[in-house]
Amino acid sequence: MPDRPVLTGVLLEDACFTLEQMCSACAVGPEWVATHVLEGRLHAAGAEPSQWRFGSRELARARQIRRLEIAFDAEPELAALVADLLDELEDLRAQLRRAGAGY
Repeated sequence: MPDRPVLTGVLLEDACFTLEQMCSACAVGPEWVATHVLEGRLHAAGAEPSQWRFGSRELARARQIRRLEIAFDAEPELAALVADLLDELEDLRAQLRRAGAGY
């Protein structure tokens, strides 16, 4: 995407983003988001792109996938897999913290 401003801020758990807002926050076009939704790498509520709504976790995931695609010239499938693994790693670390392991 050409030099479009990227939105930054604190994500709210119950936030709901439209396709346009998702594109703006990730500095991508609607085609990028649509491809990732249609191929199962991102999840959207709604039947059509005009009705799609994304939660804050999906926004964070989309931004992470995009960063991985750019930083490592990664294929979308690989970037999504790495994002899954990083999420799982963070979940496991949180479990260790709750268990008192101090990680």
